[in-house]
Amino acid sequence: MDVFVAVLVGLLGLIIVTVTMVSAAQTFVVPRGTPMLITRWTFLGMQAIFHLLTGRAHGYRSRDRVMAMFGPFSLLALPLVWLALVVVGFAAIYWSLGVHPWQDALLASGSSLFTLGFRGPTGVLTGVIEMVEAAFGLGLVALLISYLPTIYATYSRRELLVTALETEAGDPPSAAELLDRLLRIKGLPLLETYWADWTKWFNEIEETHATTPMLVFFRSPSPDRSWVTAAGAVLDSAALVVSTFDPEEHIGHCNAEICLRAGYLALRRTGDYFAMPYKANAQPGDGIAVSRQEYDEVCDRLVDAGAKLRDDRDEAWRDFIGWRVTYESTLLRFASLCMAPTAPWSSDRPIEFHRLPITRHRDHRLIRDRRESGAR
Repeated sequence: MDVFVAVLVGLLGLIIVTVTMVSAAQTFVVPRGTPMLITRWTFLGMQAIFHLLTGRAHGYRSRDRVMAMFGPFSLLALPLVWLALVVVGFAAIYWSLGVHPWQDALLASGSSLFTLGFRGPTGVLTGVIEMVEAAFGLGLVALLISYLPTIYATYSRRELLVTALETEAGDPPSAAELLDRLLRIKGLPLLETYWADWTKWFNEIEETHATTPMLVFFRSPSPDRSWVTAAGAVLDSAALVVSTFDPEEHIGHCNAEICLRAGYLALRRTGDYFAMPYKANAQPGDGIAVSRQEYDEVCDRLVDAGAKLRDDRDEAWRDFIGWRVTYESTLLRFASLCMAPTAPWSSDRPIEFHRLPITRHRDHRLIRDRRESGAR
């Protein structure tokens, strides 16, 4: 019976160590945003703590100061959780090999993991295992240290265009302000290259934020800026140009459509990790959160600024809905998930707060259903 219990405890420890190392490798090494339970539960725990803190904050700026620490603190919490699990896992292995009581097994595991050396091996086998554990500990720390520059380099590239958007689209950014300013300075021809720059930005968002989802929670240096509201302003401006502006206005309609597709695909691919529901084949009849009155007010403002719009406003409105519906659901949910600052047509729309699912079964099912239903 004692041998059976020892083998069972040893196998349990081996499973804990294996799952932990796979989680670390999937999170920091494998170039794919695979949902791992340890990573997800760590972020869920940190999310619960930070939302408790924001609940006591007064005003948006106070909440923003708290949430600005959520992404970095969660990132730093991950290796601590992994190290703790490795200590427990190897302690179970040592206990199964005869290192008793549990306190001594834990001390031996901690000494080996952090290469402290105050507990020597009690045999050849335990000595080999201690060396393996020490290598695992150094590997986890090295992973974090080597990965931090990559994360912040990606963050810096993302924020470059987000910061530049304030000059063009105001603060908070909006599609109406962006197009109005360009109209008044006769700068609509600039949109040809503008869409190309943002298409590249969306492609990088899909590649980096879908594979490293923790970047979603890294907030902009200014509390009034957010990558989510920037994405919303750019996509709305592209949707307005494609649907509402006269096609004879040579302002990059083709590039705007490419930018729109890159944008909603980036939001969907990143949203898949967070199990965000959306319709892969969204139709204009599904409706949007922007009212016809709001749309008409923006159109009137653009006409006053000198825009040449399509004659059939009703058809233009239907076309605008057809584009907006492709990205609105994920955009609004990201605004909720990230507690984005208030901005027109994105974070100012009411939507239920989106939480991370506790397990990954739900999001795998959602992703499969979306792919089976096809993409727009």
